[in-house]
Amino acid sequence: MKATPLQQKELLRLQALDTKVLQVTHQTTALPQHAEVHGLKREADAVRAKLTTEGGALDDVRTELGRIESDVAVVEKRIARDTDRVQHTSSVKDVQALETELTALRKRLFDLEEIEIAVMERLEQHEAAVAVVVAERDAVAERMAAAEASRDELLIDLERQLGELRRDRLTVAGTIDEELVALYEKRRVSGRGNAAALLRARTCSGCTMTLTGSDLAEVRSAAPDEVIFCPDCGAILVRTDESGI
Repeated sequence: MKATPLQQKELLRLQALDTKVLQVTHQTTALPQHAEVHGLKREADAVRAKLTTEGGALDDVRTELGRIESDVAVVEKRIARDTDRVQHTSSVKDVQALETELTALRKRLFDLEEIEIAVMERLEQHEAAVAVVVAERDAVAERMAAAEASRDELLIDLERQLGELRRDRLTVAGTIDEELVALYEKRRVSGRGNAAALLRARTCSGCTMTLTGSDLAEVRSAAPDEVIFCPDCGAILVRTDESGI
């Protein structure tokens, strides 16, 4: 294939832009903030699981306290009722029976209040434990928001760079013969991004292999407008005054 030396040199500009696009694209997936956010998500999941456990324990204690408070209320009502009956009855037998029941009820009330105090202490402990986990959850959420904001800011800048690079690439590609661009694209696919390379001091800048022997002789004998390829990596070799041939 034939192409003017100037057209071939333009391939180096195209290659430089494509290389930069690959680099910036890789940056978008390799930002340390991605790993940070991923780690924080795992940490947040662990904290949520802990909060579920602590919250469940707190709910159980609250339920237990509610039952005790209900029992206390029932006993207090019976004490109030029996006390009122004692004050309004003239039967000695009834008074004795009521007094016996009141003694048992007061003992029951005392026991319930002791249990209630113990449960309330446990309630305070569980509430404190939940508060600690909630604070931990909020701290992780704050760090997550900061990491995501930092990541998004960098991604926006990288996307801006990619947009500029792609526009520049279109401009450069538009100055090169379509057939030469098509050849370049084919080589870029087969060479995994390496499609055009400068031949400097008889060395391919794409694979850093130095031409010798018959390979060097073929390059030396090729016309300036002949499109030639690196015998090692297959990239289009662009010759300039730096080629040393």
